[in-house]
Amino acid sequence: MTTELRKIAEGAKEASRVLAQLPSDHKARALERMAQKLEEGLEGLLKANGCDLEKAREKGISGAFLDRLTLTERTVKEMALGIREVAALPDPVGQVVRMWRRPNGLWVGRMRIPLGVVGIIYEARPNVTADAAALCLKSGNAVLLRGGSEAFHSNMAICRILQESLKEEGIPQGAISMVPTADRSAVLEMLQMEDLIDVIIPRGGEDLIRTVVAASRIPVIKHYKGVCHIYVDASADPDMAREICINAKVQRPGVCNAVETLLVHREAADRFLPQLLSALRDRGVEIRGCPRTRERAPWVKEAEESDWGREYLDLILAVRVVESLEEAVEHIAIYGSDHTESIITRDYANAQRFLKEVQSSVVLVNASTRFSDGFQLGLGAEIGISTTKLHAFGPMGVEELTTTKFIVYGDGQIRQ
Repeated sequence: MTTELRKIAEGAKEASRVLAQLPSDHKARALERMAQKLEEGLEGLLKANGCDLEKAREKGISGAFLDRLTLTERTVKEMALGIREVAALPDPVGQVVRMWRRPNGLWVGRMRIPLGVVGIIYEARPNVTADAAALCLKSGNAVLLRGGSEAFHSNMAICRILQESLKEEGIPQGAISMVPTADRSAVLEMLQMEDLIDVIIPRGGEDLIRTVVAASRIPVIKHYKGVCHIYVDASADPDMAREICINAKVQRPGVCNAVETLLVHREAADRFLPQLLSALRDRGVEIRGCPRTRERAPWVKEAEESDWGREYLDLILAVRVVESLEEAVEHIAIYGSDHTESIITRDYANAQRFLKEVQSSVVLVNASTRFSDGFQLGLGAEIGISTTKLHAFGPMGVEELTTTKFIVYGDGQIRQ
């Protein structure tokens, strides 16, 4: 596999040089064709996905994992819609961020350029194939995809359609490539190709991401887990807080932007907690609370120290009553994962303090943590969420798939 995979990566590298110079309207046409051909290829995509689903069921896989794996007419249409929305975004490539004049007369600026070849390693969700390909093409990057073995046939079918679209638009097919094997050894080979791949973005569980980080010779943009918090301030509107907390935990508990820990100010606890916890229990949520939480709801399970830093990805919520905003911020700093935090408050000063003092990648006021998502934040789609501050932080869209180079205009200056 080494020779074949290296040849694919070399094709991606060559394609990246073409993509970096591709006009915006050409990229837009290619993306529209990709969306159209995905819709036209529905029958073949569902057939390929059926093979993956059959194998998954034979292995005893069910529940949320199977749901993420499944393609339907609706999900294919959503993939096509996502590509069209990416096509409509402003093209960041070639954008001059700012210019300034030096005392010697030189004009210095920064221009956005693609990263080059982006390697993406991901699990389960076939829609990532289309999302990642669209974002990379729009930002002028070639992409080398390695999906999970459980979605192998689905991913290959999607990739073939996307490559056909590129060919029809006169773009090198190496711009969108898929590792053509489910063998895990190919991932290790891919992670050693520092001369051909510029950055690795893993999407999946914590075990996958840690494995990638440990083995990669290529820079990795990552987030290990989403230990997301909501802090209900003393001044919070109880009805608003209740609806936000229920949505953040229940709407889709198995994703990284679902809330995992609820912090409630002591002054709000008596009027707010019992009703909220009962409403969550009615929706199947297991509550693990601190002693002061259990004083107000004795049926709550006692929280252990390990609960405060845990990403449950399930209908489980850790709850703690705190004395102050300062204590809530400190708790987040100790146990959080730099992903997403929200404050529910009617106090403007407290909202501003929370925004300033909490250092996570997305910080919200009076809104559900579920909005920590590239699509919801207006990025069109996202390649992933980074909780590392180099070079991107938070949901990564088209702009985050670029870097900047310095450009300098002179009129004959020489250095003395």
